[in-house]
Amino acid sequence: MQTTTVVVGAGHAGLAVSHCLAARGIDHVVIERGEVAHTWRTERWESLRLLTPNWQTKVPGLAYDGDDPDGFMTAAEVVAFIERYARLVDPPLETGTTVESLTKNGDGYKVVTDRGAWRCACVVIASGGFNIPKLPPVAAALPGTIESVTPMDYTRPSALPNGAVLVVGASATGVQIADEVHRSGRPVTLAVGEHVRMPRTYRGKDILWWMDRTGLHDERYDEVDDIVRARRVPSPQLVGTPERATLNLNDLTDRGVRLVGSIAGFSDGKAQFSGSLRNKCNLADLKQGRLLDTIDEWVDENGCGDEFEPPHRFEPTRVADSPPLTLDLASEGVRTVIWSTGYEPDHSWVDLPVFDRKGRLRHDGGVVTGAPGVYRIGLNFLRRRKSSFIHGTADDARDLTDHLAKHIGADAARS
Repeated sequence: MQTTTVVVGAGHAGLAVSHCLAARGIDHVVIERGEVAHTWRTERWESLRLLTPNWQTKVPGLAYDGDDPDGFMTAAEVVAFIERYARLVDPPLETGTTVESLTKNGDGYKVVTDRGAWRCACVVIASGGFNIPKLPPVAAALPGTIESVTPMDYTRPSALPNGAVLVVGASATGVQIADEVHRSGRPVTLAVGEHVRMPRTYRGKDILWWMDRTGLHDERYDEVDDIVRARRVPSPQLVGTPERATLNLNDLTDRGVRLVGSIAGFSDGKAQFSGSLRNKCNLADLKQGRLLDTIDEWVDENGCGDEFEPPHRFEPTRVADSPPLTLDLASEGVRTVIWSTGYEPDHSWVDLPVFDRKGRLRHDGGVVTGAPGVYRIGLNFLRRRKSSFIHGTADDARDLTDHLAKHIGADAARS
């Protein structure tokens, strides 16, 4: 089978690329291992909501038009939105088709699937950035009597073994799961590493409204000093609730969740933690303060202070004088460890010389290095700070489609 472009993945990013390719008249096929929005259907816990408000849910050609712009979509509502987008885009779609390999094929590429092979000039990898739970090396030493769970396995508290729970990781996923499990009546200990503290609202507006309005979300990958570091920044401690509530470590402490430092290891039935809790929290507080300073400066520079509530600051994160450095799993009744330690994309099927020594895909803002005509979309800070959000897909899809169109035009000129 032959086409100009193969798009791998039919989530919102893959469909956005298809929309942009169709607008340019570039023939293509979209290949999806399951159904449209497969990951949202199969790899999300039951109570999950988007971190972004509904008004921010927009892709090329479609934007949220419901009656709750300040609400937050459930996973089922996200699936419905993406399904609606698929009907609008009406892409040349191959569902239930697993891509097995991507290899070089003359001047183009060969995409082998379990239902045949495609030959093409270009490939856009839109298979998501959260395919594989990323576990720290110490996870291998977890005693076999303790259930090991990742957010991709987690569905609801009642599905966990009876007993206390240790949640490792305090970014968006970790704080949400820790809060939900604790509310179910189970004792919860939260191991806190690097995190990004962020209020849900500030000066009367959603914090992501401020990120958009001040231009922070539009900051480009080639404008930051250390893009590798920027791409590894954890997701902010945000939760989407009808109450537009903030959920930070102080809130969890007030509810009875015990905070400890980052996980360091397991030995003799005990979990071991670093002594860095206070430093990690102080750093997160400092960075939150800098963000709020940036917002206040923008308001002052634009002379619009009367339009918003007065500036204010939040209580620093409270840390016990001597947080425990060990936790006896048996005596504390811990039966489950939930690893909220991030994800990584699955590029195992990409058989091209495009990876660095750590196995990370090399790309320049989504233009894959060493493989002309191959593109990546849907990764954290791909081209802009907002790239990992649904609304960040539009600009990235247009940019990459522009580059792709020039690439095949150049190829045509040489042939």
